[in-house]
Amino acid sequence: MNPSLSILIPVRDEEQNIQIISEEIKQKIACSNYEILFINDFSEDQTEDGLIKLSQTNNKVVYYNNSKKGLGGALDLGIQKSKGKYICIMMSDSSDTVEDLNLYYTEISSNNYDAIFGSRFIKGAKLVDYPKVKLILNRLGNLFAKLIFWTELNDFTNGFKIYKKETLLSLYPLVSESFNIFIELPLKTIVRGFNYKIIPISYYNRTVGEAKFKIDELGSKYLFTLLYCFLEKILLNTKVK
Repeated sequence: MNPSLSILIPVRDEEQNIQIISEEIKQKIACSNYEILFINDFSEDQTEDGLIKLSQTNNKVVYYNNSKKGLGGALDLGIQKSKGKYICIMMSDSSDTVEDLNLYYTEISSNNYDAIFGSRFIKGAKLVDYPKVKLILNRLGNLFAKLIFWTELNDFTNGFKIYKKETLLSLYPLVSESFNIFIELPLKTIVRGFNYKIIPISYYNRTVGEAKFKIDELGSKYLFTLLYCFLEKILLNTKVK
């Protein structure tokens, strides 16, 4: 029987965190019919060795090596390989909580939603040790996206969201190669008229390993994705008229 829920976790050089996150999920997850799908994105440490051991000792864990370096390629591969009706994208650094994962799954499986978007910046959310410079740039970028797409969502850049698999497949082709994939997915979901809900979630800054997010390298990529999705919005509105 195929799992109902696929937890898609892209990893690069996260040899310490893969054991931590898989154990957290195992201990706290409410859904019994799930898979943890790791996509190894060209790790240069012992991440793959750890994934081999995990997949051998935990039948809920599977992993694949990415063939196209970058988060865009990793998520693309994960979506294609996933077996669940629902796909939750989650980070390996424990910045996202399994309690919120459980809430995501309950909301999307019990209601007629195509996606559930968590926000770290609405009433009821919790933010712990978010880097200050990153926070300022995050809020400016998300405000800009919120205004030009005229939506209530104010946290596009957080990758931790859940979708129906069929919804994600309908968003193809995916054009983003890096962290900008995290804004492409919700923007296309909104632009293409899918049914979604926004809920508050918690965020905890990583305590193990090194962050892969490089602010100075991603500005142009985020802008490209915003413009690409905005053009799609214009074209779709034109067709409707």
